Amino acid sequence: MKTRFSKFIVVVALLNFPVFAQAQKDETFTIEGYYKVKWGYQSEFLELYKKNHYPLLKKAIEKGDLLSIKLDKPLQHATEESRWDYRITLVFKNVQAAFDPNLTEPYKKTLYPDQPKFKKEESRRFEILDAHWDVSVGTESLEK
Repeated sequence: MKTRFSKFIVVVALLNFPVFAQAQKDETFTIEGYYKVKWGYQSEFLELYKKNHYPLLKKAIEKGDLLSIKLDKPLQHATEESRWDYRITLVFKNVQAAFDPNLTEPYKKTLYPDQPKFKKEESRRFEILDAHWDVSVGTESLEK
């Protein structure tokens, strides 16, 4: 799992090189994660997210690498092609923190001593997804 995540980070970094080149070390960096869950499993997904992933992100906030976490969900439905169930916006202290493969790793064994159970539940969380995508978000000034 860790190797797959590391490869993912490298691919994301290469695809977003222009974004990273513009990002300054002292600028915050925002990523929106979109989750499209299989019909009927939205509550289970959110329960597993809150139980297993959210506490890890809160540890990153305590450390200062992550500044905020916000969860949004649409109040009305969309077409199946454009449907998403949850958007999680993460604001990092900088681009380096956003793509640090060890952002949450040090806390996993402490928070979840029963690693087989943790891994099984995380696997289930991704099993019930139809799609997941991340969007790096930048800000553009409207002034001249």
